[in-house]
Amino acid sequence: MRLVGPSGEQVGIVPLAKALELAQEYDLDLVEVAANARPPVCKLMDYGKFKYESAMKAREARKNQAHTVIKEMKLRPKIDPHDYDTKKGHVVRFLKQGDKVKITIMFRGREQSRPELGYRLLQRLAEDVQDLGFVESNPKQDGRNMIMVLGPHKKKTEAMAEARQAQEARKADAKANPGKSQNAAEADVAEAEAPAEAPAEA
Repeated sequence: MRLVGPSGEQVGIVPLAKALELAQEYDLDLVEVAANARPPVCKLMDYGKFKYESAMKAREARKNQAHTVIKEMKLRPKIDPHDYDTKKGHVVRFLKQGDKVKITIMFRGREQSRPELGYRLLQRLAEDVQDLGFVESNPKQDGRNMIMVLGPHKKKTEAMAEARQAQEARKADAKANPGKSQNAAEADVAEAEAPAEAPAEA
C-alpha cells in the first residue's frame, strides 16, 4: 500500500504489517482513503476526528445548498389590470429570490373555447418579466388550465447571497446613520408632497 503520514507527508509504499506498526507507534488509526488506487492509499490519522470533521463539512454543505422551489401563480384569462399588476409583482419577487414560477391560467365555461386569450396573457407576462426570468416550459393546455413555467436568470444561491449582502448593507447604514430624526424624515416627505409654487405673473 501507499502510505501517507499524519501531516500529509508521503511515507511511500510499505507492507501492511509495517503500516500497522507505524499506526501503533503514532497512536493513530490506519485508514484506507483511496481503495481503487493501485496500490491502494492509506493514511495515518485519528479516525474519530476525521469522521467528526467530515460530518461537519457535510452539514455545512447542506446548509449552503439551495433547494429550488417552484411557486405557483394562478390567473384568469380576463384578469383585471390591477389584479394583473399585483400578480406580476409576486412573480417578480419569486424570480428575484431565485425560485421557479408555474403560471396557471384557469379557464371556466365558454372561456375554454378561447385558449388564445390564455396564451396571449402568458406571453405578455413572460415579456414583462424577461429581465428576471425566462420561459423554461412553453404554454401548454392541461385540461381546463393552461400552464407555463418561468425560470429565474439568477441561481437560488446567488439570490440568497445578494439578499444577505443587502441586509448587511442596511444594517451597516442604520449603524452609520442612526440619527436621521423622525422630524427630518417627515420634513422630507412634506417637501416632496408640497405643490410647486405658481409662476409669478409678468
